[in-house]
Amino acid sequence: MSAPRTAGIGTVLKEWGRIGCIGFGGPPTHIALLRELCVDRRRWLDDKAFEDAVAACNLLPGPASTQLAIFCAWHVRGRVGAVAGGIAFIAPGLVAILALATLFLASSPPLWVKGAGAGAGAAVAAVALHAGLGLVAPSWKRAAKRWRWGAYVLVGLAGAATVGPWLVLLLLGCGLVEVAAQRVRRRAGDRAGVHLTPLLAAAGIGGGVLLPLSWMALKVGALSYGGGFVIIPLMQADAVHRYGWMTDGQFLNAVALGQITPGPVVHTVAVVGFAAAGVGGALLAAAVAFSPSFAFVLLGAHRFDRLRGDPAVRAFLDGAGPAAIGSILGSVIPLTAALTDWWQYAVTAGAAALLLAARRGVVTTLLFAAAVGAGVALAGGPLPT
Repeated sequence: MSAPRTAGIGTVLKEWGRIGCIGFGGPPTHIALLRELCVDRRRWLDDKAFEDAVAACNLLPGPASTQLAIFCAWHVRGRVGAVAGGIAFIAPGLVAILALATLFLASSPPLWVKGAGAGAGAAVAAVALHAGLGLVAPSWKRAAKRWRWGAYVLVGLAGAATVGPWLVLLLLGCGLVEVAAQRVRRRAGDRAGVHLTPLLAAAGIGGGVLLPLSWMALKVGALSYGGGFVIIPLMQADAVHRYGWMTDGQFLNAVALGQITPGPVVHTVAVVGFAAAGVGGALLAAAVAFSPSFAFVLLGAHRFDRLRGDPAVRAFLDGAGPAAIGSILGSVIPLTAALTDWWQYAVTAGAAALLLAARRGVVTTLLFAAAVGAGVALAGGPLPT
């Protein structure tokens, strides 16, 4: 697949920047907006090409909708367009979340801001539960062997609740186990055309906080499978428990901010970077976390057709994908354990009811929870320290 030159860089910056500004609601919204632009309005891609691109991006680790945005820009304007479109898509949400981070992570925020953060943070566990449950049914239908699928889910769930920073090894291990199992079943040493070998070590860019921050961001960007929420246990273990860059309450705020701002939830990593090393740390964390998405598309977009049919890639995702779903569900345990006040548990229950029973959107639910928290604060109720 070659990349035609059908639009100027100015057009790419304008259109992808517009989507970056209005892309609230996560991957479903991003995909719909990209389809409306590239298929319906501009006709840069036909229906089948767009659907194939969505499927290929879902086979890659990392934020799939970001990779889709970069791929569509690559198709329109080649590698220069991919870089320009990807940055234009990412930048608006990054600016918004950093502006909010300076407010919510301040040493002495206004009382209502502190309450809003505690309320929205209390809803994060419910949002994670909602995200994980939403992935179960389609993954179950695709399972090669359902007993192995169940085992991978349990491994991911237990890992997210217990092993913290080592969760990434469990995700990789489940993927490799499934590759081996399917090869044994096929009894044929077919050679994979595409090898899924993400970079496993950060470049030596500095000591102190920068190296562990970069390593955490790389895990988030290159080794997350099954949707944006799998990054939560990967980040929480490092940001809160291992390095102490944030408190549990601040981390919950960071996740909530990643949900209510436009663009991918991976923007949450920038808030962690801000807490660790200020604006420079935020920009470094974002650059490292998003760089694998650019690399996957820039180096492999012309092979996306073969990627979909590669048995090794599919087998790896058959193992790593269910484990990632389990880790999303398992993240509910430490997220709930991070709550400190009785009213926050009530907010968690209410948010779960809104998401699972009333079928309200994530942004609406988080804003409602923030309003409840602000009300509690202004009424003189207890707040996390």
